[in-house]
Amino acid sequence: MTFDSEETETDPNIFRDESGEPRGDFVERVERAVAEGDSAQVHELVGALHESDLGALLELLDHETRNRLIALMGADFDFVALTEVGETTREDILEELPVETLAEAVRDLESDDAVAILEALEPEEQAEVLEALPAHERVILRRSLDCPEDSAGRLMQTTLIAVPPFWTAGQVLDFFRNTDPDELPDNFFEVFVVDPGYRLLGTVFLDALVREAPTKRVDEIMQADRRRVHPTDESAEVARLFERYNLVSVPVVDEAERLVGVITIDDIVDVLEAAATEEIKALGGVSPAEELSDNFWQTAKSRFLWLLINLGTAFIASSVLRLFESQLQQMVALAVLAPIVASQGGNSATQTMTVAVRALATRELSRANATRIILRELAAGALNGAAFGLITGVVAANWFQNIGIAPVMGLAMCTNLVAGALGGILVPLTLDRFEIDPAVSSSAFVTTVTDVVGYGAFLSIASLWFGLY
Repeated sequence: MTFDSEETETDPNIFRDESGEPRGDFVERVERAVAEGDSAQVHELVGALHESDLGALLELLDHETRNRLIALMGADFDFVALTEVGETTREDILEELPVETLAEAVRDLESDDAVAILEALEPEEQAEVLEALPAHERVILRRSLDCPEDSAGRLMQTTLIAVPPFWTAGQVLDFFRNTDPDELPDNFFEVFVVDPGYRLLGTVFLDALVREAPTKRVDEIMQADRRRVHPTDESAEVARLFERYNLVSVPVVDEAERLVGVITIDDIVDVLEAAATEEIKALGGVSPAEELSDNFWQTAKSRFLWLLINLGTAFIASSVLRLFESQLQQMVALAVLAPIVASQGGNSATQTMTVAVRALATRELSRANATRIILRELAAGALNGAAFGLITGVVAANWFQNIGIAPVMGLAMCTNLVAGALGGILVPLTLDRFEIDPAVSSSAFVTTVTDVVGYGAFLSIASLWFGLY
C-alpha cells in the first residue's frame, strides 16, 4: 500500500490497516520525523490520532523516541493517551516529565483520567502535582485517590450535570446551550436531579428531555429508583452491575446519598478488559502486572515464583513414580504409558477448571448450584473417561502386542479423568470458599492432583493386574 502526505490529512484511519493492525510504514514515518526533530511533521502525523491509537503508537516506540515525541508535541500532546497504555509504559513516560507539565495536563483532564495519571506517580511526586493544582480540583482528586484501589471512587468522574427538581425540561436544554462547552462533561447520558443538600433524587436521560414538553418539570419525568453505587464499592462489583442491568452510566453517592460522581460505560469496558486479562494471566501462572513492554529481567522475575511452585509439584508427582520403581523396571511399557494417563487427566482438569474459575468470577457458580455443577462434571468426566479409556486401551494393546494392558489402561484413564473433573471443580470452589483467588492458585493444585492420581492409579492397577511386586 502506498503512503503519501495527502493520505495523512484525509484518512482518519491512517494509523491502522484494513485488519485493524498498526501500520508499520506509518510508525516508521513517525520514528523518522522524531529522529529529525521535525515538529511540524510530528504534529501532522500524530496530532489527529484518537487517544486510543496514540496510546497504541506509544507502546510501539522505544523509550527515547516516546519521550522525544511528547516533547515535540508540547502542549498539543493528548495526555488521555496515557490512560490507554500499560502501567510500565505509563510510569516510564511520567517519570521523565516535570511536575509543571504534569500539573497542567491533569488540570485539563476529566477527573477519572486525572486519577489514572496521578496513581501512577510516586507519592512525593503525586503530592507535588496536587499542590500545583487549584484548591477545588485538588480536593476532588484527593477524595478519589483516598478511595481504595480498584474501587468506584477511582473510576468516577466528578464533572456532571445536576439540576434542582423544579427545573423544566426546557430550562435544562437552555442550560446546555448557554453553558461553555468546556464546563460540560465530554460525554454524558443523563441529568441528575438533586435536592438543596445535593442528595440524589433521580435521573433524567437526555432522550426523555428532548421528547417531553419544555414546560414539564424534571421531577415528573425522572427515574427515582435508579441504581447507584458508593465510592468504596469494588470496581468488579460495579462492572457486574453494568453487565446485569445493561447500564450506560451509574451515579456515585456518599453515605448520606449525596451525589459525588458518575461512572460511565467506557470506564467499565476498561475494567472488564483488565479483569479478563488478569484471569487469563493468572491461569497461565503469569503475574497480572506483566506487560509486553517489560524488559527481560522484569519478565523473568515475575515468572520465577510460579515456575518454582510447579517444579515442586513436579517432584511430588515424580515421587509417585519412585514408589513403583521395581514395577517399571519389570515392565517398560508402564513407563511409556503412565505419562499419557496423567496428561489426559490434566487436560480434563484444565477444561473443568477454566469453566469453574470463569463462572466463579461472574457469579454464575455459587452455593445455590454448586452441587448440580459438581455432579454434572463428575458425569462428564466418567463419560469421557470411559470413551478415552476404550480408545487408549485398544491403542496400547496393539502398540505393545499385549491384550492384558487394555483393561489396565482403560480403567486408569477413566479413574484419572473423573479425578481431573472433580479436581477442576472442587479446587476452585474450595479456594473461593477461603477467599483465595482461584484463578491464581487453582492450576498448581489441580495439576498435582491429576499427576499423582494418574501415575498412582495406573501403576497400582497394573501392579495388581500383572502381579508385579
